[in-house]
Amino acid sequence: MELSGVIRTDLEMADGRTIRYYDSKPTKREAVDQRPKEAQPGIGELRFDPLVNEWVAISAHRQNRIFLPPKELCPLCPTKSSELLTEIPDSDFEVVVFDNKSPSLRPPLGDNALPDYAGPETDTGKAIGKCEVIVFNSDHGGSFAQLSPTQVRTLLEAWRDRTAELSKEPFIRHIAPFENRGEEIGVTLHHPHGQIYAYSYLPPRVEKMLAAAKRYKEEFGKVLFDEVLKREIADQNRIVTQNEHWIAFVPFAARYPYEIHVAPIKPVADLTELSKEQCDAYPAIALEVMKRLDGVYGIEMAYIAAWHQAPVREGRDLLRLHWQITSVRRAPGKLKYLAGSESAMGAFIMDVTPEQSAAQLREVVL
Repeated sequence: MELSGVIRTDLEMADGRTIRYYDSKPTKREAVDQRPKEAQPGIGELRFDPLVNEWVAISAHRQNRIFLPPKELCPLCPTKSSELLTEIPDSDFEVVVFDNKSPSLRPPLGDNALPDYAGPETDTGKAIGKCEVIVFNSDHGGSFAQLSPTQVRTLLEAWRDRTAELSKEPFIRHIAPFENRGEEIGVTLHHPHGQIYAYSYLPPRVEKMLAAAKRYKEEFGKVLFDEVLKREIADQNRIVTQNEHWIAFVPFAARYPYEIHVAPIKPVADLTELSKEQCDAYPAIALEVMKRLDGVYGIEMAYIAAWHQAPVREGRDLLRLHWQITSVRRAPGKLKYLAGSESAMGAFIMDVTPEQSAAQLREVVL
């Protein structure tokens, strides 16, 4: 995939990992990582849970990773002096992507095949894949909602580029860029950033979405997400905002107090298939949605924002790209905890209707 309006520069970090700078204008990137070389962590395990037919990654080496350091010790800030050498050697940057220092998933050294199914006797596999960190900008105290349209456009191009490159790896089946924001969600670093997980297997939600889409196509001959979008457009009650190329809506059966899906009106399978016009129209709606979310209670909302896209080599005619933003905040000082019904049974119960949630988001004065 050819980058649109963005320049990428790759450099090697001290321990052999790669850092990629994404710039909206020509910028000289030569800063060298001055830190001592450290050994890379080993690969974790994949264990199979036969009761629910799901793989679980066991990556015990992550237990001792850095946790909520103060600003002056943030590893995602640019390196300003030799007193604090961070993950980013340069003194300023727009968007950077680098291989995670404590990855849940790692590229294989040899065989990358999943073990054959044998119920409780299924062999343990290797936690194969790739984990990357994507840092949104150099401002430690910022947030996605505070980015400029140009910064969001550069960020989108970085997501697209990583999806294209990771899709070429033969051991990758699915790619999921996402952002965790807020201590309520479980972030370990406050600096605005996200992660990109590239799995060697289909995550459970992707498997369920793919199965549902296949069933609908077989019974009705249509693409399920396209029909969901048509219903939302016809209904109008749950639409938060839209522009010429994108629409943001609260789903009919939302699972969280605030759940917003942002989708291109003309469907595509993944980020790489977005047109230039769709890419250029994304920053406006993305920033509006995030500002509306923060504006509901006048506080910075904790959320998870995740891109859902079709798997790399299957179901590409069945699943559609969309950006799902979910928040467990149900009121100031109150969270929607995923307790017994949700966590134990997987049965979600909502305390507010999706229509009410959408109305609250629309009513925010920007």
